Amino acid sequence: MRKKNRRQVFENVEVVDAGAKGKTVGKAPDGRVIFLTNTVPGDVVDVRTTKKRKAYFEGIATKFHHLSDKRVQPVCEHFGTCGGCKWQDMGYEHQLFYKQKEVENNLRRIGHLELPEISPILGSKKQYFYRNKMEFSFSDSRWLTLEEINSEETIEDKNALGFHIPGMWDKILDIKKCHLQQDPSNTIRLAVKQFAVKNGISFYNPRHHKGMLRTLMIRTSSIGELMVLIQCFEDEPEKRNLLLDYLKVTFPEITSLLYVVNQKQNDTIYDQNVICYNGRDHIFEKMEGLQFKINAKSFYQTNSEQAYELYKITRDLAGLTGQELVYDLYTGTGTIAQFISKKAKKVIGIESVPEAILDAKANADRNNIPNVDFFVGDMKNVFNEEFIAENGTPDVIITDPPRDGMHKAVVQQILDIAPQKVVYVSCNSATQARDLELMKEAYHIKKVQPVDMFPQTHHVENVVLLTKKP
Repeated sequence: MRKKNRRQVFENVEVVDAGAKGKTVGKAPDGRVIFLTNTVPGDVVDVRTTKKRKAYFEGIATKFHHLSDKRVQPVCEHFGTCGGCKWQDMGYEHQLFYKQKEVENNLRRIGHLELPEISPILGSKKQYFYRNKMEFSFSDSRWLTLEEINSEETIEDKNALGFHIPGMWDKILDIKKCHLQQDPSNTIRLAVKQFAVKNGISFYNPRHHKGMLRTLMIRTSSIGELMVLIQCFEDEPEKRNLLLDYLKVTFPEITSLLYVVNQKQNDTIYDQNVICYNGRDHIFEKMEGLQFKINAKSFYQTNSEQAYELYKITRDLAGLTGQELVYDLYTGTGTIAQFISKKAKKVIGIESVPEAILDAKANADRNNIPNVDFFVGDMKNVFNEEFIAENGTPDVIITDPPRDGMHKAVVQQILDIAPQKVVYVSCNSATQARDLELMKEAYHIKKVQPVDMFPQTHHVENVVLLTKKP
């Protein structure tokens, strides 16, 4: 019989660092690391462990003996329960310090890389209300707070429209106010919930797969356009239209009012038919004179203002003169490709999502950019010798892969091509470090520039310039 892990209590543990996935780091008396979820570096706490591993513990602080001078008062009433902004109790300058440290540690420890002096992280001007896209989930059996559970009052309203409790796919926290997306996001979300409750429109139950309202997506753009998408599980046209008509009348500023009827067990809409109920089926975003069409399935960086800074850094590091053939790997909807096109002879974008490539081509036509071409397919299959022979050998490669990084075959193809420069944009410096280690015999790392796209979270973007060794 396997022994159960017994919880242990450690007293006066000093929290010494911030670790991966937003957790902080303390040291047990025996020297083992304790990963904590509710502390800030500099706190001194008593800890109750929740998991025990060979090399570390996981735990929570149960008593605070000393509060860190890095602490600030969280602005959100849902902090600590929601889990979406885990660093909201840490001053922003300290968030930036630990993000920069994580990038450097990953590149050195995982990639074993020789690094130049790393440029100071570029912070976000907005620390709140910076997201242009939010997705909220409905539930007919919302997560109850400890205060509600311990109170003697009967809980009447069990409906929720908010976020999943971390690690619990079927538990939704009802959100009163979210500080991540500018109004009218909160106003629309609260109005949808109130109207649905008042009119007896059922909320989804993820365990039993019943109920009508499933998710709400709200997208905004920097030029004031607004998309609202209601996803339904049960198809009740009369009630659905009642809600959509209410939104149409109450919020005439909605540019694109959409709905989806999705009766799958998962709530992804990428394989679903999105129906435009009112207005356009898309909104527009603008950046440096370029216009980008965004539909419900489009990928677009969720911090528009900081995306502009990220793209400028990418363009500057590429150092284009107007004579280069550039490949933009994992191009998405072609934003980087089009953004750099004025400085390049030609840009080739490759992406695995067909809808994204359709958007990229449409946006290039709209922006009158003749020197870009886009191709769709799995990167490790499309990006091959035949493709290079047909489209030309690139002078510069820009790569912006998903969190998993690049497939080894893609890295090897870059090494075989041996372009003069590679600009590697990453949302995960750990997988970036792994890929860069495979390239270090052929390339120097000339520049490392971290960028904070997501204040109040542990996530950090990083841009690395590689130049070919002689």
